[in-house]
Amino acid sequence: MNRLKGFFYGIITSVTFGLIPLFTLPLMQQGMKFDSILFYRFVLATVALGIMMVVKKESFRVSWKDVPLFILLAFFYTASAMFLFWGYDFMGAGVATTIHFTYPVFVTLLMLALFREKASWVTWLAIALAVCGVSRLSMEGSDLTLDVLGVGIVLLSAIGYASYIVVVNKSRLKGMDNRKLAFYVFIFTTLMFGGKLWIGGGLQPVPDTWAWGNLILLAVLPTVISNITLLLAVRHIGGTLTSILGAMEPVTAVCIGAFVFGERFTAQEGVGIVLILIAVSMIILTGTIRRTLSSFVRKIRPRHA
Repeated sequence: MNRLKGFFYGIITSVTFGLIPLFTLPLMQQGMKFDSILFYRFVLATVALGIMMVVKKESFRVSWKDVPLFILLAFFYTASAMFLFWGYDFMGAGVATTIHFTYPVFVTLLMLALFREKASWVTWLAIALAVCGVSRLSMEGSDLTLDVLGVGIVLLSAIGYASYIVVVNKSRLKGMDNRKLAFYVFIFTTLMFGGKLWIGGGLQPVPDTWAWGNLILLAVLPTVISNITLLLAVRHIGGTLTSILGAMEPVTAVCIGAFVFGERFTAQEGVGIVLILIAVSMIILTGTIRRTLSSFVRKIRPRHA
């Protein structure tokens, strides 16, 4: 029963993450810029998390030594969110979200470059597949023209999120409660977008009640709820299976783009998505793949007297 609950929470996590385009694109169509959208998103998410912590009587106390790390994490989180939303101007939301989902590849590369954690042949093969998948997604039509700028912008989003994960895993914040960590990261993320808006021309007003509804849903479902169900999924089935279920995120985004917003979905894009999902799954299951192959080789290896 606990494993069944874990799979349910993991699916809810990835599906809610994939709902970002559903609430974002209508706001952009109403003329709202992504800086204003993200500012409202994180303000509302911070308030929602704060209320949740008060209801659960959780402590807000942190050490001053944690503040620089909160700022660094907020910087990476801000970069990830900003470049992903910017990418929507260059390509379909489903394709952009799928390219963003290559972040496990960049986590592997950062761990190798910064902490000398060696990658296996399975990991390098997965990286090659991911590069091929991104190339497929970024090709337009039969002339195979690359939208270099759009792909580069969304890849920066993936790098920002990968950097966020690496800092969390390698810093003293690793043991902090995830709700408290997200609360303070969201506070500094809100301040960063507020500063960007102050420099760049100011905050846009929300057009109407429908837009407010989209902003609230954007803050609650793919921001707050997804973080809560992520914690529950990891608690029941562990991080590996939860990450595998995260493959539903780009699938959800692509389905929303195709069925809700009428975005074109070609066989070429389908191949790219499959390659990326295979690559990410290979990285997550590197140990299992190596153990399975080693066991197979031992069984077929001739026995000598």
